Amino acid sequence: MQQATAKPVTYGASDRPPRGDYSLARADYTCEQPWEDYTADEHDRYARLFARQMAHVQDRACDEFVVALSHLGDAQGIPRFADINIVLRQATGWELVAVPGLIPEREFFTLLANRRFPVTYWLRSEAEFDYIVEPDLFHDLFGHVPLLFNPVFADYMQAFGSGGLKAESLHALEFLSRLYWYTVEFGLMHTSRGLRVYGAGILSSVGELDYCLTSPEPNRVAFDALRLMRTRYKIDTYQETYFVIEGFGELFDATAPDFTPLYTALRDLPELGAGDVLADEKTYPPNRV
Repeated sequence: MQQATAKPVTYGASDRPPRGDYSLARADYTCEQPWEDYTADEHDRYARLFARQMAHVQDRACDEFVVALSHLGDAQGIPRFADINIVLRQATGWELVAVPGLIPEREFFTLLANRRFPVTYWLRSEAEFDYIVEPDLFHDLFGHVPLLFNPVFADYMQAFGSGGLKAESLHALEFLSRLYWYTVEFGLMHTSRGLRVYGAGILSSVGELDYCLTSPEPNRVAFDALRLMRTRYKIDTYQETYFVIEGFGELFDATAPDFTPLYTALRDLPELGAGDVLADEKTYPPNRV
């Protein structure tokens, strides 16, 4: 079996080496989910993580996310990816594949472009119950997978993967990494009931769920692809700026066009700090507590 060789690279990532046994990975960085190797403690930890987060997302996550949570099973333990794939393929044509952890960008984008979503196979330790530096099984499964059951968001993710492969050839991956960070990981949605969360980095967290919606400190700026791709982000604190969409259709419409002219324009524009607000842009107030 040909094994993975390239070193994972993620803009803004921690300096610590990626966790996970990469000797198990195939050339495309996928591997088998070692379900039989999960311990009773790990199954119990996953169930407790799931129950805690379920209680927090009900009135904070977008409706599309909450509705899709039922597809993850009864959460009495770590689910088998193969079981989820049965219903996920029927819903949107996506499937989950296990990976050892962070993977290189080309392989990551290739998987997305082929409607295959990489899920880290290992679970955080008990000491990391409240906070973990890098994505683990719970972050990937609870935070990302439910929205893959939504047809519009599922199409956005495939378009993002295809766009990433092109961005690599144009040396524009950092711009696209910002789009992923501020939408897929830390995106907010404006609804008739106020702001709601759809970003996986927030949905798999406890503290940031309230902070992003109700704190007066962060900026909440209307989504604009060009503005967003100019903006640096923080990896070790809550976000200073969140970008707000009006619906998933807005994301797909922004990703569908050829980004080449956008990348050209970005190279002539100054970068923006994580907390910068421009004078003429639309912002949103926090939800009332």
